[in-house]
Amino acid sequence: MSEYPWSEATATGVGSYPGEDHLEAVRTAFGELSMPYLPELPARGVGADMIGRTASLLVELPVEVQPSGWRLSDRPGRDFKRARDHLARDLDGLEEVSQGYVGPFKIQACGPWTLAGAIELRHGDKVLSDTGAVRDLTESLAEGLSQHVAEVRRRIPGAELVVQIDEPGLPGVLAGTVPTASGFGRLAAVEPPIAAERLKTVLSALAPAFPVVHCCAPRVPYEVIRTAGARGVSVDAALLRRRDEDAIGEAIEKGLALFLGVVPGTDSRLADVGAVARPAVELWRRLGFAPARLAGQVVLTPACGLAGASPAYAKAALARCREAARVLREDPGE
Repeated sequence: MSEYPWSEATATGVGSYPGEDHLEAVRTAFGELSMPYLPELPARGVGADMIGRTASLLVELPVEVQPSGWRLSDRPGRDFKRARDHLARDLDGLEEVSQGYVGPFKIQACGPWTLAGAIELRHGDKVLSDTGAVRDLTESLAEGLSQHVAEVRRRIPGAELVVQIDEPGLPGVLAGTVPTASGFGRLAAVEPPIAAERLKTVLSALAPAFPVVHCCAPRVPYEVIRTAGARGVSVDAALLRRRDEDAIGEAIEKGLALFLGVVPGTDSRLADVGAVARPAVELWRRLGFAPARLAGQVVLTPACGLAGASPAYAKAALARCREAARVLREDPGE
């Protein structure tokens, strides 16, 4: 389908991957997937985690690690430099492995609301507690991600870039359940229009890449994500409830792609391809959409990141997603 930068029957990964060998992880992504991605390897330690990796992209907002976690600071700390070094090596490895590649390619970064709920102010609570600080963080992130996207594009000139913004913390931000830095209280809920506006600032900065928002948590705020300008939403099929289906259907009707997590993120017995594809096929049927659209608008993924899996399972999980994606094209009315 020409409106998406991938062909029918596509699968990709979510983000994290086990182990510390990034070159091997990238080779696996290119070898097993129709939409390869840049894996994140948090087992390498501080700075390779989702928060630290994204915080290292912030422009003119240096961070450091304190015992309580990442915090804004007057100058970049040692762990900030370590995060930048990890990313630079990862991009070098990506450039090496992807020589001559033409096609869809996905990168990931943490979104503004999850980041604001995780990073602390210089002297006080989390960034999320201060509306001005949230705005500054959002604008800094948007600028940093724009530069990162340009760098990835330079490294893989033949890629059709898909950028996944990870917002597992967004439902908690909207519900007012994010704990204060002390852990004794809860930060005030953010109104949906403000949540969408900040998220839109970041998504708009990714152009011309295809923006997807990932939320592997219950109560995915589909309307906020769609209003913010996402062109796809990435969710865990196991967390979907029937009450979500009206919102999902409306998003799909408006053309949003659905990245559906269909295999567990940790070691387990992998189901056969028909069973793996079934949640997508059955959801599509219940929503009443034409079977012919299924393989183009739905991309299959693991349920979430694979950092907690064994390397052998992680590779097998990606392969099973790729195989199951073919079912969406070959037997969409299964």
